[in-house]
Amino acid sequence: MLAIAALAAAVGGLAGAAPKNPQTTATAIAIRIAVPGSPDVTGGEVTGPPGASTDVAGFAYPDDGSVVKIGSAAGTVAAQPGPSSSAQATATSLAVSLFGGEITADTVSVRATAAAGDVTASADTSVSHVESLVVLGQPVTATVNAQTPLADWGTLDILVGTTTTATAANAPKTGQAEVIGLRVTLSADHGGLPAGSEIDVGVAKVDAVTSQPATTTTTTPTTTTTTVPKPVGRVQSRPTEPGTSVPGVPSTLVRQVPGNVKASLTSGGYVFPVYGPATFGDTFGAPRPDVHGGWHHGEDIFAPLGTPLLAVADGEIHTVGWNTIGGWRLWLRDDQGNEFYYAHLSAYSPLATEGRRVHAGDVIGFLGKSGDAEFGPPHLHFEIHPVSLLSLGYDGVIAPYPFLVAWRRLQDVPFTAGRTYVTDASGLPRAAAPAPGAILLQATDVSSSSGLVPGALERTLAGTPNP
Repeated sequence: MLAIAALAAAVGGLAGAAPKNPQTTATAIAIRIAVPGSPDVTGGEVTGPPGASTDVAGFAYPDDGSVVKIGSAAGTVAAQPGPSSSAQATATSLAVSLFGGEITADTVSVRATAAAGDVTASADTSVSHVESLVVLGQPVTATVNAQTPLADWGTLDILVGTTTTATAANAPKTGQAEVIGLRVTLSADHGGLPAGSEIDVGVAKVDAVTSQPATTTTTTPTTTTTTVPKPVGRVQSRPTEPGTSVPGVPSTLVRQVPGNVKASLTSGGYVFPVYGPATFGDTFGAPRPDVHGGWHHGEDIFAPLGTPLLAVADGEIHTVGWNTIGGWRLWLRDDQGNEFYYAHLSAYSPLATEGRRVHAGDVIGFLGKSGDAEFGPPHLHFEIHPVSLLSLGYDGVIAPYPFLVAWRRLQDVPFTAGRTYVTDASGLPRAAAPAPGAILLQATDVSSSSGLVPGALERTLAGTPNP
């Protein structure tokens, strides 16, 4: 009962009282030491908005490291206030040792994310983890909200976190999350610290709150929109990507389109999705532990931060806003019903609005590293969901690689030739299908030519009528 009460107190201390005037903020702390009657000692602390990061080569407290010693630590935060707000904080500590090795861990990594929009709000701490934890000489499995006694001098709480959301109809939507990787609470004097002292290793705290944009009076010009009729009998369905989503885009994330962007279309009307120099490989089906099924559903296209992103075909924009995995993202449905997913954007163009009709080559966004891509290089995560596979949901996807290669060469490849993901006997995806040995890019009917007439086949292939 004492352990349960202490754990409840720890969780209660995390949540605290709701702020009277909540704001969108993010805080990451690698190490925090609280001693009664003294100011807190922190290491690797960083706060936002807008965003920041810090690296700590090493940390020791006191100078001899007899209480706390960390090999290295890093913290990163990003916070975007507005009508659709988001916040994310991460803190990672490596080679952690407390009280001269009585508590050790190879890695303590925490991450908290929150988002709030016009409709709903979300909060999450599930990615946080502790690796190779050893307590008083015994290995301990790090599970969420676990507690371990420390002899007769304290307790150790592991991955203690809280998430709360407020989605009342007539109030700003809010999402709040906080997680602490390891928390030592002393019930008796130990290691030179008095009873009541606390040591937190890895703290991430975020708040996302919707705010109303400033009211302005504008004159809306009259525009004419062309609606392409949908084929009769088509079943409209939208693949639902993994992660928690919040609709809407803050005005601060909308950028004007550069005037020098001009795209070349294939004969079928398709465009390579990234404007200018870019690189990509073929990682479709590679392991991805934080997405549905645990495998890569698309292709990552690398280019400089802020590179314009183009609509690959004529179609309609939908599902614009924040996703905890894809970050700022959108979907494009072409006129045949095929779906294209763009993720990890840094900003949107004015065309990226729900239901907006766009044309191939239009700039719809800008390349970034939002969502779970924040620690890697800037890139676009791009997926192709053919209309024939929409009944499979998010797994109804094909490898983008051959299409990206073809579109760059201003060639076309039918979506029926796309490489899909193979499932085993239980229906679970296990391995990517092998790449086709050849892809048909062009064909010419030679059935009307005679192989007995000199030069007949050559004239047919060259497009010259035979006499």
